[in-house]
Amino acid sequence: MTEISLPVARVYVDLGLPHLDRPFDYAVPPEMDQTAVVGSRVRVRFAGRIVSGFVVERVAVSQQESLAPLARSVSAEPVLPPVSAALVRAVADHYGGTFSDVVRLAVPPRHASTETAPVHPAPEWTPAPVEPGALGWYPQGEAFLARLRAGGSPRAAWTVVPAAAPVGDWAGGITAAAVATLASGRSAVVVVPDTRDVTRVASVVEAGVGKAWVVRQTAELGASARYRAFLRGLRGQARVVVGTRSAVFAPVVDLGLLCVWDDGDDLHAEQRAPYPHARDVAAIRSNLTGAALLIAAYGRTCEVQSWVERGWLAPIDLAPDRVRRLAPAVRASRDDDAALDRDPAARVARLPREAFTVARAGLAQGPVLVQVPRAGYLAAISCAGCGSRARCPACGGPLRSDRGLDRPVPQLGCRWCGRVVTGWRCGECEGTRLRSTQVGAERTAEELGRAFPGVVVRRSAQDRVLDQVDAEPALVVATPGAEPPAEGGYAAALLLDANTLLGRPDLRAGEEAVRRWLRAVALVRPGADGGTVLLVGPHQSRAVQALLRLDPAGFASRELAERAEAGFPPAVRFLVAEGEWNILTELAQALAVIPESAALGPAAATDQTSRLFARAPLSAGAQLSRAVQSFQAGRSARKDQRRLRVQVDPAAVE
Repeated sequence: MTEISLPVARVYVDLGLPHLDRPFDYAVPPEMDQTAVVGSRVRVRFAGRIVSGFVVERVAVSQQESLAPLARSVSAEPVLPPVSAALVRAVADHYGGTFSDVVRLAVPPRHASTETAPVHPAPEWTPAPVEPGALGWYPQGEAFLARLRAGGSPRAAWTVVPAAAPVGDWAGGITAAAVATLASGRSAVVVVPDTRDVTRVASVVEAGVGKAWVVRQTAELGASARYRAFLRGLRGQARVVVGTRSAVFAPVVDLGLLCVWDDGDDLHAEQRAPYPHARDVAAIRSNLTGAALLIAAYGRTCEVQSWVERGWLAPIDLAPDRVRRLAPAVRASRDDDAALDRDPAARVARLPREAFTVARAGLAQGPVLVQVPRAGYLAAISCAGCGSRARCPACGGPLRSDRGLDRPVPQLGCRWCGRVVTGWRCGECEGTRLRSTQVGAERTAEELGRAFPGVVVRRSAQDRVLDQVDAEPALVVATPGAEPPAEGGYAAALLLDANTLLGRPDLRAGEEAVRRWLRAVALVRPGADGGTVLLVGPHQSRAVQALLRLDPAGFASRELAERAEAGFPPAVRFLVAEGEWNILTELAQALAVIPESAALGPAAATDQTSRLFARAPLSAGAQLSRAVQSFQAGRSARKDQRRLRVQVDPAAVE
């Protein structure tokens, strides 16, 4: 019998129980010596049942006297190499989660026929010339690319000029960074918010490095295609991975660069425990592997700004005055009733006179984009008498209308329970008349059609997103995130109802508003070519002023300073917990031992749920995460069934 040099396999067992979140030792039978390799999937017996797991280490000796043998080797494919296992463990520890929860995000389910299919050798790599693309417009861009070509690992925050012009071609800039990385013999991973961005970036990268070297990873792929894409990166058949948030874990051969586009998009935040954010995972992976990091966006989140101010990221940007020369001309107009009353046509279209003028001038040159924050017809309605929000008599949810309120019997529906409401009466003043307070994209498109007779009006929203519009004059009404690019760029853009975005009950309301506005601005031609953007909203808002100056970095710096003063993330490590009041009280006591920490609550959030906020200095962040893990492990060991949901560094604080 052949002697096994490393007869002990350390296995992370897929249990999902916090008190068992550690590797367990198993004996490797001789027949599994060549298949139970580090990173492979195995089946083991645990507590009387057969469960799945990953081999994370092979060692010669175990501290346990008697070991159970591995039950079965599922596959010899090392789908979780040591560097990936270290990343999974680091992410779990950062967010106070478990290895099992994170590894489900990092490794897709196995597809046996795909894994055993013949492996085609990777094509021979022919170095391509590195064209700087959009990065060549920025003083620090060329130096960043040069360091990548030389095998270096720079870290940078790229603030892209928002314009439908070469200087704003972020996909081309990311391609230049990927080509420079490949020229040094390394691989690159590019993470974007959605499949539309994946298609855009992957197409440009494929043109730059060759289609055979690029793979796309998205959740929309079928089981076979998703696993095939994962294996191509793992085996070195592809050197550039482009995908949505889970692609940040994608294993590649000799990782040299991590790119994250638009890190402020909430699609980068995972909705499953422990709720990791792709931006933070990329930063953790960059630290672990020494890979370069490029975070690019039109705006600037406070997280990225904090890294810039600490010197961990170097800025790649242009001075605001030069940005204003290269970008569309941006100005603001008040949305008060007096402005509407001066022009009857503007009153019909729900636009102040200046916005009506901008739209009319833009249509003479090409398409005009109209961004509306809300989808639907009448997104919010109130009592015409007292102004109270119209609510469902059954569940108290807000009412909406898919038709006008001028009908004899308005069609009302509840946003929460879906009930059709008839015979509505205000609970405050007993009134029966209604008025609209928030108009959606559908109603806006209808009004614009009346105000601009003969002009084509197109609508793009989450239920039907247009891929692109041509250069012919048209009004394109879109919700944020659904704005289609226009051939040659839009001649003008109107950003309506700014107060709706600014009034969101969220710590990031201003930051998110600036991000969404800048994404719309980026679709408009430069000011030198006649491109104009008009925002309808309050001039005094700091977010609006940042848009007018096209200075997202300055806005982020001031926002970060205020959060530091108030004790909000990312200036501190933050925790949000929801559940039963008594268990939140116990959690608050467990967190009280952390130096300089503070707990807010628990306080009632709904009739059945309470909420607890806690914060700790950045220097005590690791202690906060360990305290959460320890508390959850204790609950798991006691089989505590009380409801508790914990998020460390949540993407949204409401």
